[in-house]
Parts: sequence; structure tokens; C-alpha cells
Amino acid sequence: MDSLVNISSTMLYAAFVLYLIATLFFGATIRQKNKKTKEGISGKIGITLTIIGFLAQIVYFITRWIASGHAPVSNMFEFMTFFGMGLVFAFIIIYFIYKLNILGLFALPIAMIVIAFASVFPTEIAPLVPSLQSNWLYIHVTTVALGEAILSISFVAGLIYLIRQIDQTVRTKRTTWLEVILIGLFIFVGFSLISAAFNISGYSAEFEYSAANGQTMTTDYHLPPIAGPNEGELLTGDRMEPLFAAPGWMQGVDAARKFNTLIWSVLTGLVLYGLLRLILRKRIGAAIQPFLKKAKPDMLDEVSYRAVAIGFPVFTLGGLIFASIWAQIAWDRFWGWDPKEVWALVTWFFYAAFLHLRLSRGWHGEKSAWLAVVGFAIIMFNLIAVNLILAGLHSYA
Repeated sequence: MDSLVNISSTMLYAAFVLYLIATLFFGATIRQKNKKTKEGISGKIGITLTIIGFLAQIVYFITRWIASGHAPVSNMFEFMTFFGMGLVFAFIIIYFIYKLNILGLFALPIAMIVIAFASVFPTEIAPLVPSLQSNWLYIHVTTVALGEAILSISFVAGLIYLIRQIDQTVRTKRTTWLEVILIGLFIFVGFSLISAAFNISGYSAEFEYSAANGQTMTTDYHLPPIAGPNEGELLTGDRMEPLFAAPGWMQGVDAARKFNTLIWSVLTGLVLYGLLRLILRKRIGAAIQPFLKKAKPDMLDEVSYRAVAIGFPVFTLGGLIFASIWAQIAWDRFWGWDPKEVWALVTWFFYAAFLHLRLSRGWHGEKSAWLAVVGFAIIMFNLIAVNLILAGLHSYA
């Protein structure tokens, strides 16, 4: 089994590197002015490397499945790596329909951020808890991940559209909100970097605290404790004391530790963003905009809509129908207002409204792009905040 796990890890790392190299080739296409042949060659190399990376990630998925004896979608590491793989798969399909090289320059880095985000969670293979021992788990989770991945391509196209079309010469509410979105991406990068750095250093601080049910619990911090557990006690004497306690209403599994990680991620992301702003001496969106002149706004708008039109029914199957079937099997009820279920429903209603506004009210172009961006924010809130902070039946993730 150890050899399979090693192969699996190697293939995931290889996929990450291939996606990175492919991004560089897609980036080369935006700098080649009036050189269609060179641009075509760079794009072909980029998509070829992307496909090879995707195949490597499939090998990772299969070998981990064989090693664990169950589909590797049962925890945050496995789900996020599958989500990243689904995002790359959705990009490949969209690429061969529209031949849009600029999409790869944004879609692949987001997929890499997702994979890097996954890598900071525990990667050990563990037996499934009883409620997860069902084939409906695999059907439900994989379909949800694929649906959300396809919907994420809508965000990628919408973000490119907004950066290209919004006037960056003056500061407005639109440029401010666009910059906030880009800062959010920096926070994801910050999370991955700061977590990896302290994991490599071997940092650990143990706390003891009382859970909501009165039971005494312990938790290990792998980042210095800015926010400690509510009414918690530091057991590791050589570590810094927390600056303040996490709010008492955070009752999820190790919620205080996760809240501390969120604080570190925001701080690191803001530092990275600030350093880049100092280097560029302009807003990030304004710095990127000149490189997007060749992108056709109408095509970006079309890609954004098509991704929702495809991803929405897939998400409906996985997030509502298959999820209800699994909930009935696991917990003897189709619906229970668990936080994860509520936010899945919020996501479904939002994208239903997206399609309604586009098809019935004519919300095209910039309005549609903003909706795509908000939809992605809801997806990420569901994946991160609901899983990591809010208490519920899905807290095992």
C-alpha cells in the first residue's frame, strides 16, 4: 500500500508542475503580437501539457482509491484535489469548444491554488466512518465537485471579462470590488504558503478546552495562536500565548484552530498583495488589463453562460437529488437544515436566479460577469467556511 501512496503523491505533484508549465505557455500567447503561428504553437503546447497533467492526476486518483479501498473523496484533502481535477477537466472541454488560450492563463492557476489549498490538510488514508460507507457518497460528492468545477469556469471567464472591460484609469466602486476579488485570490495563496511554511518547520502548539457538550478536548495548532480556543489552556509551555480567544459561538470541530488559520491566511494574503502593489505601483487589475486586449468580450460572456448552463444541472443532481438520497440512507431523513445542506440550497437558488436573469431579463456582459464572480464566492464559502468553521453533520470533512 505504501508504494501506491507514494505513486499517488508523486502523480499529484507531477500534475501540479505540469499545470504550472502549461500556464507559462498560455501566458506566452498574450505577448505574441500578430504572430498567429507562434501563438498557436504555444497554445497547443499549453493544452497538451494540461492534458498530460490531468492524466497524471487521474493516476493519482486511481492509485489512492486502490490504496484506501474507497473513492478518495471523503475528507478535505481528497475533495479539494478532486475539485481541482474537475476544474481542469472542465477547462479542457471548454478549450476545445472555444480555443480560448487566455482561459488557461487564469483557470490553471486557480486549479493550482485549489490543489495547494488541499495539500495543507492531513493526507493520511483513514477508514471511513459508518455514515460514509455508501456508494451514494461517491456518487453525491463526485457529482457535486464536478458541478462546482464547471461553475467555476464561469467565474474564470467572468473575471477575465471584468478585468478587460472595466475602466481602470479611474477609481470607482467597480474597480474597488474587482480589486477585492483579486485580494481574495491572494488570501488563498497566502493560506497555502503560510501553512506549508509552518508545516515544514514542524510547528505545533497543544491546547485543552471545553467543548459545547462539556467534554474536555485537546487541539493541535500548526500555526502560532493568534486566536486560541474559547476558555482554552495552552499545554505547550514554550509557545506564544494567543492574543485573544475565538468567539464562543464557533462550535465546529477544532473551530478555534481553523479560525486562527483563517486569520493567518488573510494577513499573509494582504502582505503578498501589498508587496505586489508596491512593485507594480498600480492596482493589480490595472496591471493585468493591457495583456487582455486580444480577448473577445462576447466570447468570454458566452463561455461564462455556457459553463453555468452545463454546471447547474450537474450540481442539481449532486447537490440536491443525490445528496438527499444519501442523507436518507445515512441519517434517515432527506433534509435536516444542516449548514452544509442550507448553503448547497443557497448555491442552487443563486445559479437558478443567474439563468433566470440572463434568459428572461437580458443580463448579459458585465452584469452576468458579476453574477459569475458572486456565485464562485458562494461556492468557496460553502467549501471552506461551512466545512471548517460551522458545526454540523458534515464537520468530519
